[in-house]
Amino acid sequence: MRKRLTYLVENPEVVTDNMAKALLSWDVGIVLRGKDAMPVPGTDMVSQFDCAAGFGVAASCKPADNFFKNFEYFTDANNDWILGFLGYDLKNELENLQSGNFDGLAFPEMFFFVPEVFMSIADHNLCVYYYPGKTSDLTVSKLVDDLLRVELVANPQQPTITFKSRYSRYEYLTQVQRIKNHIGRGDIYEMNFCQEFYTEGVSIQPARVFNRLYSNSPTPFGAFLKIGEKFLMAASPERYLRKNGNVVVSQPIKGTAPRMALPDMDSQVVEKLKSDAKEISENVMIVDLVRNDLSRVAVPGSVKVNELCGIYTFRQVHQMISTVSCIVPEKLNLVEPIKATFPMGSMTGAPKVRAMQLIEEFEKSRRGIFSGAVGYITPNKNFDFNVVIRSLLYCGQRKYLSFSVGGAITAKSDPENEYNECLLKAKAILQTLNARIENVAG
Repeated sequence: MRKRLTYLVENPEVVTDNMAKALLSWDVGIVLRGKDAMPVPGTDMVSQFDCAAGFGVAASCKPADNFFKNFEYFTDANNDWILGFLGYDLKNELENLQSGNFDGLAFPEMFFFVPEVFMSIADHNLCVYYYPGKTSDLTVSKLVDDLLRVELVANPQQPTITFKSRYSRYEYLTQVQRIKNHIGRGDIYEMNFCQEFYTEGVSIQPARVFNRLYSNSPTPFGAFLKIGEKFLMAASPERYLRKNGNVVVSQPIKGTAPRMALPDMDSQVVEKLKSDAKEISENVMIVDLVRNDLSRVAVPGSVKVNELCGIYTFRQVHQMISTVSCIVPEKLNLVEPIKATFPMGSMTGAPKVRAMQLIEEFEKSRRGIFSGAVGYITPNKNFDFNVVIRSLLYCGQRKYLSFSVGGAITAKSDPENEYNECLLKAKAILQTLNARIENVAG
């Protein structure tokens, strides 16, 4: 049984920043941060904590053939906190698909683990759970001391980083038009098309970068992941899937608009987004897809749209977010709703399988953990997962740094506007790194 320690913390933000730094001393771990937790309209769901973290591995579920069956066994066998991630390319296990594009990062397709030490922060209370037989009291005491320490350390100026795209601007615009041709022929209705921006031979301090990114762009689903020499630094605004009891909720994002400096202009942008026919069309198509996916595991007649095309404001952007929920049978294994809905429709398009086939054809980079999901499973088999977007990926061994951005292509898409939306979504990342994109106008 885990031992529990509780501490009253005066400044939770300092502790959560220090969690990312402390994680560097462990081979594997995750920090999950949720600024102003995402509401779930039409339910009484509330956030369990402001931050959660897992350090070290007490037990793990690694990539293997028939992963989802192994994942079921793993979650059934461990009535404990489980943290981890699903990579986009697990699609190949769910459908007859392949992933053959370039992969500069080589993240595993998935990884879940029971942490040696689990921590959470809520209402200024830091709770620490650990197994005394596996982790010494001294190790935990030192870890907590590190978290509570306030360090007045100046952040050194990051040298300017220049990212390259896998596409020139002209190539990207041409690809969007080709995708629209597929839409015109009736192959698909909508496709999420992403491009990778990358740089090589660069050294960064991942924990410091994550904390700076999250400070620049506080979101409900921030995540810092370390697995060996590979790192994820995410400031995601999007929930993929949450389970609470027998209620399952998905909150897809489709529809983006920039923030304005002046309040009146910002309000005008919101009103324009609310009535934007293209953005509403994108969102509704994905809502229909999510409803269909959830219906595979839902109690008949229980799938409903709690909120359609709600507008939510974040520091960098306004987003159009819908909420879809269902009731699942009491004895349904928690993995089944994930299998029924993965990859999330907001990152594929519709129809889902054909859209994923075309994603493989049009994109140049293997997505990997990008457009996958990171999250946690509780001891009583509830869970909450984000969508891995607005995220930096780093391989320390190769010194390869990457991020991907994209958007939904529909019949109404304007290629230039789609490209500019990519740049808008990259804004917080570029600001965080004092970075630029090479040859944006080319």
